[in-house]
Amino acid sequence: MTSERPFSDALRRLREAGLRPTRQRLALAKLLFDGGDRHITAEGLHEEALGASIRVSLATIYNSLHQFTAAGMLREVVVDSARSYFDTNTEPHHHFFFEGTGDLADIPGDAIGITSLPAPPEGMQVSRVDVVIRVSKAG
Repeated sequence: MTSERPFSDALRRLREAGLRPTRQRLALAKLLFDGGDRHITAEGLHEEALGASIRVSLATIYNSLHQFTAAGMLREVVVDSARSYFDTNTEPHHHFFFEGTGDLADIPGDAIGITSLPAPPEGMQVSRVDVVIRVSKAG
């Protein structure tokens, strides 16, 4: 019987992304990716890290999340100028943003049809379209 080491998936993900597997990156990758797709803020991940006795600064959390995003391990979802979420699901899809709770929920990429887009500025091309639909309780 073979058993996987606790950090083997995190180590594999970091290596595949071309990132050096430091102790902090390994611990954060394990927190992020063990348990399925999810949306998290830097502050939320910092709280989880502290709760798991991982000593790491909020600045290191931000740096790591941006490095993971640049390496293609995460997608950043900017809800407004003061709030960003990091999504472990990097497949094309969109989001509902629940204004009352601040939660995000996935919308399958093929559930939204876009009939036209403006021409991009000269020398540029559209690389991706992200749709965030803001919802609140009716009434």
